[in-house]
Amino acid sequence: MKFEMSRKPLTIFSYSSLTDIVLLLLIFFLLTSQFVVHTGVKVKLPASKMNEQTLPTKLVVSITPESKIYLGSKPVDISVLPGELDALKKNSVDKNLIIRADKKVQIDLVIQVIDAAKSVGIDKFTIETEKEPF
Repeated sequence: MKFEMSRKPLTIFSYSSLTDIVLLLLIFFLLTSQFVVHTGVKVKLPASKMNEQTLPTKLVVSITPESKIYLGSKPVDISVLPGELDALKKNSVDKNLIIRADKKVQIDLVIQVIDAAKSVGIDKFTIETEKEPF
């Protein structure tokens, strides 16, 4: 019994395995890109055992250890913060203000930021923390 051997090139290529790999890579990158939400302002956040993931929003106020206030990555003075928050609130769907205060910042400055936000109608606040190491 003689088998016929052909030396013809394979003309049919199955794309099913390639599409599976591309789909898995796409899902991986979509899921891991959700974790990068921080602004360019470096602050050392206080630690908490019950840390929760915050949703991305445009309303982020950062307070550095030098008591400088940033709205997003733009430095602002406490006196003009209500006007800036009001302008951002009109363009944002989410009405939750995330406060990223350094753990060395005095509570008085955080209260002033909350008062500025309340004066323009923002009633929901989240104070961002880091997960406490075990």
